[in-house]
Parts: sequence; structure tokens; C-alpha cells
Amino acid sequence: MSVNLDLKSDVVELTQVICDIESVSGNEKELADAIESALKQYGHLEVIRDADAIIARTNLGRDKRVVIAGHIDTVPVADNLPTKFINLERSHVLWGRGTVDMKAGVAVQLKLAAALVSPNVDVTWVFYDHEEVDSALNGLGRIARNRPELLESSFAVLCEPSNARVEGGCNGTLRAVLKLSGVKAHSARPWMGENALHKAAVPLAILANYVPQEIEVDGLVYRESLNAVLMNSGIAANVIPDEALITVNYRFAPSKSSKDAEAHLRELFVGFDLEVTDFADGARPGLDLPEAAAFVAATGTTPFPKYGWTDVARFSALGIPAVNFGPGDPNKAHADDEGVEIDQIYACEKALSDWLSA
Repeated sequence: MSVNLDLKSDVVELTQVICDIESVSGNEKELADAIESALKQYGHLEVIRDADAIIARTNLGRDKRVVIAGHIDTVPVADNLPTKFINLERSHVLWGRGTVDMKAGVAVQLKLAAALVSPNVDVTWVFYDHEEVDSALNGLGRIARNRPELLESSFAVLCEPSNARVEGGCNGTLRAVLKLSGVKAHSARPWMGENALHKAAVPLAILANYVPQEIEVDGLVYRESLNAVLMNSGIAANVIPDEALITVNYRFAPSKSSKDAEAHLRELFVGFDLEVTDFADGARPGLDLPEAAAFVAATGTTPFPKYGWTDVARFSALGIPAVNFGPGDPNKAHADDEGVEIDQIYACEKALSDWLSA
């Protein structure tokens, strides 16, 4: 059943409506259809669809163009839909999957795309799919590869949750698998085999004792991290496992390339079979650039580093300076108790509106 989005409604009400349209990665079509239908009602916007990504553009002939982007997919639901309003000690919160990551930001985009008929720059509003899964599937990456002209701009804002403050750049991310080998045997006669799972003790100890670096880049301090995130081994409870796989995730400062990150892991786990399975370079803050400085001034916030990887890195790779700016506490992203403070939604709506209307 199709859902009609009222882009003239209050931005918090709009947030609740789009959050209640379940759009776990791979299931974005219903929400994408609703966004496309709603935006096509506004004559000042050129609306383009790319799979389940929607692009809406003003074409006013302004001297500059900016991109404001957000993803419409979420991680899987965990008994946290439908959304509901709750009162905490110091704030009023909209609770539920997607409220933080990142449909509150998407609601702000939709509200302003409809309302700002004559912004001071041309604006490309991007609502894209498949952000919460493998980077090869990312909708923004797909657009960058196939239709890069749609992203041409002098500056970009990604409405990822940032506590309604500017977060510059982002850490890079790399996933790798450590492969440990042994010999299969019956568990009643373990001396006939070689237990691959027991060999995991050494790399796990390396990870447990690892001290992450804090690295200053362009005036912001990025904290790195390295952790085991998955482990697979064994085929039955009475069989000595002949293989154990440990997946590690390394979040590295934007001053490093993915090749630097891989070299660091190979040095750390020397002698182990290590295979890189996925990586994405980070993005330097770029806050010394005029466009970024102007945006920071307009929002009246103090910039902070972005520890998690975000798609600002994709803009950076295209030579477009970009920052993160959106409602919601990043620490609540993907949490079962995900919830966004109402005041932050309104704050982001006002800041972006003021910036585009000045």
C-alpha cells in the first residue's frame, strides 16, 4: 500500500511517518516510491530516479551548487517499530528504528526541498539506498560511478547523525579475515588432529592488548579502533575444528590510506593468513576550505571529528569538500533503544534553512 508524504507537515511528524515505513537495506522501494511521488508535486524541482535513489534538483542558474544527501535505509528492526514519543528527564524523544540513523535527517531534507523554492545556491537533494550494507552496493557510490554529473557541486552536507553539530571528515574502515588452519579429528581423540580454534588465542590476545592511536588531522583529533567483530569455527560438537576465521574491523584516521591500514594489520599479525575483504578510505576534514568555513559559521557550532565512516568520503574522492550535519546522537545509531531528541530535528531544520536562505 502506497504512503502519501505531506512535505508541508511539521518536520517531526514527517520524521515519524517515514520511520514507520520499514526500509531495511534491500527493502527501500516503498519509501523511495513515496519520496519520489511527494517531490514530483513541486514544480521547482527536477526529480530523477536511479534504482531506489531519488535525486531532486533546483535549476535556478545560481553561481554555486551544493549537495545535501542522506540515506533512506536502516539496519534490521529489533522490536523498535512502530515509533513512539517518550519523555526523558531533559528531553522529548522520538524512539524507534531509523530515528537517528538517519530518517530524522532525511525528513529535514524533504521538508526543506519542498519549502525552499528559491535558495541562495542551486541545491541537489539526494536520497539514496543501501548505505547500511557492503560498500559495493551503496546507492551514492552507484550514482558517483554511473552518473557523476548529478553530484557535481562546490560543497556537500551529509545529514548523518551528529548531535546537530558539524562533524568534519571521517575515519576510514577496513575489514579483514584471519584464517587459522588445523586438522579435523574426533573430539574423543583430539591428539589425532590439530585444533584451529585454539590457535585463535594469539591473535585475540593481540587484539585485546591493542592500544588505539589518537591522530590529529587538520586540527581535529581522530581516535582509531581495532576489534574482532565475528568468529566462525567448527562443524559439530564432537569434531576438532580444522579452521577458525576471525573477522577484524580497523577504523583508521583519515591521514592514512586503506593501503596504509592494510600494511599496519599485516605488520601487527605477521605470520598469520590475513585477507582484506572490504575497505573504504576516510576523508580529511577540509574545514579550511571557504565553503566549509561558511557552513560552520552559519550553523554556529564547533566542529568535531567523525569517528565512524560515512559517505563524506565518497564526496571527498570526487574532490568535493563535505561535512556531516544531522540530528541524533551517533552513539544511538543501530541501538535497540534508538531515539532522536526532538529539539535536534528542529535545530537542524533551522540551521540548514538559514544557511540556504541567507
